[in-house]
Amino acid sequence: MPNDSRRTFLKTTSLGMGSLALGELLARDAAAGAATNVGQGVVQPLHYPAKAKRVIFLCMAGGPSHLELFDPKPKLTELDGQPMPESYTAGQQLAQLQGQQLRCWGSQAKFREHGQSGQVVSDYLPHIAGIADDICILRSMKTEQINHDPAHTFMNTGTQISGRPSMGAWVNYGLGSDCDDLPGFVVMVSRAGRNPQPVASRQWHSGFLPSKYQGVLFHSAGDPVHYVSNPAGVSRSRQLDVVDTIGQLDRMRDTVVHNPEISTRISQYELAFRMQMSVPELTDISNEPQHVLDSYGVKGADGSFAYNCLVACRLAERGVRFVHLYHRGWDHHDALRHWLGITCKATDQPTAALIRDLKQRGMLDDTLVVWGGEFGRTPMAQNKGDVSKIGRDHHIRGFSMFLAGGGIKPGVTYGNTDELGYNAEENVVHVHDLHATMLQRLGINHKRLTYRYQGRDFRLTDVHGNVVQDILV
Repeated sequence: MPNDSRRTFLKTTSLGMGSLALGELLARDAAAGAATNVGQGVVQPLHYPAKAKRVIFLCMAGGPSHLELFDPKPKLTELDGQPMPESYTAGQQLAQLQGQQLRCWGSQAKFREHGQSGQVVSDYLPHIAGIADDICILRSMKTEQINHDPAHTFMNTGTQISGRPSMGAWVNYGLGSDCDDLPGFVVMVSRAGRNPQPVASRQWHSGFLPSKYQGVLFHSAGDPVHYVSNPAGVSRSRQLDVVDTIGQLDRMRDTVVHNPEISTRISQYELAFRMQMSVPELTDISNEPQHVLDSYGVKGADGSFAYNCLVACRLAERGVRFVHLYHRGWDHHDALRHWLGITCKATDQPTAALIRDLKQRGMLDDTLVVWGGEFGRTPMAQNKGDVSKIGRDHHIRGFSMFLAGGGIKPGVTYGNTDELGYNAEENVVHVHDLHATMLQRLGINHKRLTYRYQGRDFRLTDVHGNVVQDILV
């Protein structure tokens, strides 16, 4: 059958809804800015007035040491080299220090007060120190998993059980997309530092939620998204024919099996078609002013954390709901001072530039920025001996993160660990509490954002979580 006849047949059948939808895409290409139907979430209306519209989560994968960055402990320095009091560690879960002689190791950083708020930040983070009045430092974080992969799983999904939805997927399920030509949940990964631990793609998966809510990994080299470019010899109109035909065949199948994943597949094909135009423009930073590039320390589309932060700002500006940046390299079991200098140099300036850029664009107020790792580091030394070779082990009972924007009080430090930085003991913030607070700033009651699966109503915070009211504006 000639191509024209085939197209005529498909477009005049009772399955013409696919053609109508894709016809709208052509109209959008012809008239930039035309209104389109952006997906809606299940939380309609919002449970609370939303302070934030989107989240940018800056994950320092590997576990940054709170004792060298945000939580000075003079008593730990005083006890440097002495045995760690057994009252702290008896019966406690340790990682690679289990069964070893435990000795205190004082902080390897200098701390100073910064800004009008007087927040204390170490000299390893001079640029973040420069935005001390814009951030809320949480010194009393606590988590439950002591090894990297399950700790990431817990931080990202609220459980150590693999296969549950990630927080980005939950947010998109609850709020829907705010952008019609980009995914609602985007992930980017960079590396610089010691032993970059792998980060599995299931960390941004949708779990038992419909697959359209999972994160989409953007790459810095080659196509930002695999196969976003048409093969040689395939025009955009020809590609539209393929998407149109596949959509109609999927709808025919759905009338038989009634599988909700089919509608997801149709919508994702259509989104991919739109992304062929939006993604190359998004990731091309050649039109950014030089002073913006310099503020981030961007050298180009090189896969660096700096480049990813700039793209994260552009994603947020275009309405992407959840952006998750992983920077691998914070697993400092040895040579902490050396490796910490490398990871801080790679991430400090871009982090501060991102927050300043959002503020300058008038977006920080409704963008929640979260910075932190899956856990912290021990007050006890690892690989004792030459100070240049000493590091710290994994630690889950007390560590630091910070938040900015999105209805969070700026210029405050919340919570404390004990005098050795071992246990979070004042205003403890569990990972479940962090998730509950993030959702509350987005206008969602974490107890009411549920999905029924295998006979049970699941939620991001499981059966736990309290909103940290004291840090809210």
